[in-house]
Amino acid sequence: MSATSKGIEGKVVVITGASSGIGEVTARELASRGAKVVLGARRTDRLESVASEIRDGGGSAVVVATDVTKREDVEKLVEAAVENFGHVDVMLNNAGVMPLSPLSAGKVDEWERMVDVNIKGVLYGIAAALPRMKERGSGHVINVSSVAGHVVFPSSAVYCGTKFAVRAISEGLRQEEDSIRVTIISPGATASELADSITHSETRDSIAPIVGMAIPAEAIARAIAFAIEQPDDVDVNEVLVRPTKQPL
Repeated sequence: MSATSKGIEGKVVVITGASSGIGEVTARELASRGAKVVLGARRTDRLESVASEIRDGGGSAVVVATDVTKREDVEKLVEAAVENFGHVDVMLNNAGVMPLSPLSAGKVDEWERMVDVNIKGVLYGIAAALPRMKERGSGHVINVSSVAGHVVFPSSAVYCGTKFAVRAISEGLRQEEDSIRVTIISPGATASELADSITHSETRDSIAPIVGMAIPAEAIARAIAFAIEQPDDVDVNEVLVRPTKQPL
């Protein structure tokens, strides 16, 4: 394990979407800095593999099968953190899907999936973690938005809508809670499985150049770690990280 970070060591961090991409890499990064991680995703085999490697390196990791579209699953994920480690310091609402397509394609099922995962999943994470944080008088909610939460581009209307919503929800939470830190992480093109969910072939082809310039998920994990390791009276409200060459 690498040297621990004073502001991260010992913190209990709950992560959704932890089986791949940003979630998986962030779990490894934070665990290497001494955090106790509680990993949630649907693919428990992938989670167990990540957790096993963390434990083999001397870290602490717990796995909970989690579908963020089910409120009871997210509640169980947070409960597991409390049961295993006593409390929750950080709730990282990272799970997301991105089946881009033009509105005229009428992929309503995909729109609903994005709303369920990208918006309601974040709300369920807040609902589960916030009461426990308020009881302790401290905590940190980190919500993963996107560059698509700042700009809108063709074939992204619904996805952008969900990511703008994440930013609005996060800012509302920040204003309401003066003892809870709130951070928005907005990645640009990042190595992950997000683009794999695009079923509209023309859209998939059109974003291929952006996907091709993706930066490693480690870049986002470091940004998340930076926000966490700040002193309790310092709240990094928003970080936007994208490839240097990305135009939007």
